[in-house]
Amino acid sequence: MEEQIENQLNIELSEEVAEGVYANLAIITHSTSEFVLDFIRVMPGVPKAKVKSRVILTPEHAKRLLAALEENIEKFEAANGRIKVGNDLPPAGFPMNFGGPVGQA
Repeated sequence: MEEQIENQLNIELSEEVAEGVYANLAIITHSTSEFVLDFIRVMPGVPKAKVKSRVILTPEHAKRLLAALEENIEKFEAANGRIKVGNDLPPAGFPMNFGGPVGQA
């Protein structure tokens, strides 16, 4: 019991961070010592997009993140059905209209 208390981590989450940041594109780059994950919000009809959040990880933490994502995706799919990817989706790219009709002013 005492060991459990010593290994406990108190994590704080501010209101601002709790709101989150929406991103629909991620770009991942790496060097020998770090992985950089840039999260971007692309808007229909707008040819420019800003990085909304950047997360920098060590290679070891990147691999732990991958394992955690795989585990959570398995749980999600068990409850909600398979997530379509790869050949199930249209070709990747940056469709500025998100595959829908183009708006006119």
